[in-house]
Amino acid sequence: MTLDQARKRVKAIAAVSHDSEEAHVEEDRLRHDVLRAISKGSPDAQELASIALTTDAIDFAHWYA
Repeated sequence: MTLDQARKRVKAIAAVSHDSEEAHVEEDRLRHDVLRAISKGSPDAQELASIALTTDAIDFAHWYA
């Protein structure tokens, strides 16, 4: 995963934030993919993690039923 791809995914999550369930699913997918990239030795590991964590600031319900 590139930094640009991660940023685009965050923007996509923000775009669907009106639907908390969809936003939460996409947030989980992003974080999973970022962890996978980090585990494979991404040279951008720290920045990828930082980008993924920016979804915490997007206004939607971040919880599971």
